[in-house]
Amino acid sequence: MTIKVFGHKSPDTDSTGSPIIWAWYLSEVRGTPATPALLGEPNTEAAFVIDKWGFDKPEIIAGVSEGDQVVIVDTNNPAELPDAINDADILQIIDHHKLTGGLETKGPIDITIKPLACTATIMYNLMGDNADKMPENIKGAMLSCILSDTLEFRSPTTTERDKALAEKLASDLGLDLSAYASEMFEAKSDISAFSDAELIRMDSKEYAVDGTKFRVSVLETTAPKLVLDRKDSLMASMADVAKEDGVDQVLLFVVDILNEEATLFVPNDLVKGVAEKSFDATVSGDTVVLPGIMSRKKQIIPNLKV
Repeated sequence: MTIKVFGHKSPDTDSTGSPIIWAWYLSEVRGTPATPALLGEPNTEAAFVIDKWGFDKPEIIAGVSEGDQVVIVDTNNPAELPDAINDADILQIIDHHKLTGGLETKGPIDITIKPLACTATIMYNLMGDNADKMPENIKGAMLSCILSDTLEFRSPTTTERDKALAEKLASDLGLDLSAYASEMFEAKSDISAFSDAELIRMDSKEYAVDGTKFRVSVLETTAPKLVLDRKDSLMASMADVAKEDGVDQVLLFVVDILNEEATLFVPNDLVKGVAEKSFDATVSGDTVVLPGIMSRKKQIIPNLKV
């Protein structure tokens, strides 16, 4: 049986690249047939990485079946996984997020959760000396994951281990690290092909605070004006998305990668209160700029208050 390796819904670069990396390792180094999969269309940056390094786009799967052998990467949250995930035979979890709970396995499994910025960095460490066997395209995928998740080391989630590995991989590949990161972020910033609802859901996670359910959406960009110019229609769509997804409110943060700040859309008093209580912000209109806010995982989610 071929193992399916996949990350979370709304796949970003780490949840696209890490399944590719680990499926290569399982198949080519461990001799265990494995294939990468996705739980949705990759975002524009992830699609750029797939094309840049010559990969076939992994199969997009709608779910899993009882008995499927799977490895879960870049999440351990059942809400971000197929509904029937507990029917599958989960063999391994590799992640860098907090332990959520709710997954049930058929037996003891191999779990690695480390406080690093990127799943791909954890994978490099797990490979040991076998990491030397990585071909150029796998190294390229790994570098891309790290640059994406750290926002080229601007994110507070960045560790020295992530940075040192990215610099090593860029050197191995003969790449100018900053120039390549700029290419990636430019691809991520092209939102022209996406509807408002698609943008809101593209990089989002559900999170509840004292009984209030949020969809916390983050759009990381080097061209925030392209998003802010669509503010009115995006705010109108936020209510529709919340209703369709069964949450109380969408929180939409536009992260300006270069200026290292986030703009939060403020469509109503609920979000105004969240901004003031969570980030000590003063809100006077339908947006508020939050200096230094770059990371949903480390700066947004842990601070949310209603």
